[in-house]
Amino acid sequence: MITIIAATNRPNSNTLKVAKYYQSELLKKGLQATVFSLEHLPADVLNTDMYGKRSKAFQEIQDLIYNAEKFIFVMPEYNGSYPGVLKVLIDASNFPDSFYDKKAALVGISSGKYGNIRGVEHFTGVCHYVHLNVLPLRLHIPNIKNELDLEGKLIKEDTLSFIDEQIEKFIKF
Repeated sequence: MITIIAATNRPNSNTLKVAKYYQSELLKKGLQATVFSLEHLPADVLNTDMYGKRSKAFQEIQDLIYNAEKFIFVMPEYNGSYPGVLKVLIDASNFPDSFYDKKAALVGISSGKYGNIRGVEHFTGVCHYVHLNVLPLRLHIPNIKNELDLEGKLIKEDTLSFIDEQIEKFIKF
């Protein structure tokens, strides 16, 4: 099973739009994928689910992570890195068995011109620490507002081509 993490807790985010695009493209290729937006993390996760404690609400998320064989992380740029809420998800998940020896593709997005290069690099280090194998082709989508039409669909041909290439490599990974 593939789980796509929309790595922000911002409602109706461009991150979620990109995550749903990945889901639809995987479905076209005959693969099922679940999208999980971090806006659905329990509001009190820092107090209820850290350091071995487990709430019922987070246990459902933990089960989703356990059952995933592969992950696609779509990460917006927050202050030159990835969102802290993504680190909370990683820290609240059981270590080491949540991510150990599983596979991931990383996608950075930003409103600026670099597509969250630093955030993807920072998160790659976290992935290596938890033994999550990262697909070498990491995408960076800059100027995300110019990449989406009014309905929130990706429209730039070169971006769509790069995404397709990444998905094809990820399927084989």
